[in-house]
Amino acid sequence: MSEGQQPAFGLSFDPRALNDLLQASSDIRDLTLAYLQEVVNAERFGLRLTGDLEGYRKLFVDARKDWRVVYGIRPAPESSAHRREIHVVAVRPRAGNDVYDEVGRRLGMTRRPLSARTQAARARSPQLATRGPVPRSAPLPSAMPGLPRPAQSPSPLHTR
Repeated sequence: MSEGQQPAFGLSFDPRALNDLLQASSDIRDLTLAYLQEVVNAERFGLRLTGDLEGYRKLFVDARKDWRVVYGIRPAPESSAHRREIHVVAVRPRAGNDVYDEVGRRLGMTRRPLSARTQAARARSPQLATRGPVPRSAPLPSAMPGLPRPAQSPSPLHTR
């Protein structure tokens, strides 16, 4: 950011996210703060989350993508110099989806957050709801045993 330039967003932390940050190793902490500065300055944006966490974004903190920052963009308080702020919900390892489960708890979700792909896989197809029962076709009468078969037309090879 050049001198005199205002950040694009304010920054706020869930108090538990601050604890996450303080408990992380110093290299994770430094990378997280550097990336958040880029987000606040609108130089970097995290990937959008889907499903139950739609509206939030994730940042990969380390090169191995073991650590995540989950944040949302929300209206800033009236006393803020900014209209919107980056609100950090969690800074945690991804292992076993721990970060997403914790974000769900912090947001007050009563069940584990699901991704859009999981929700789609569990959903009933809308085509099944609009279709009636599939009609069963009856066998042709000629295919039923004991009934006469249709006469065969003469083969063109046997004509005289």
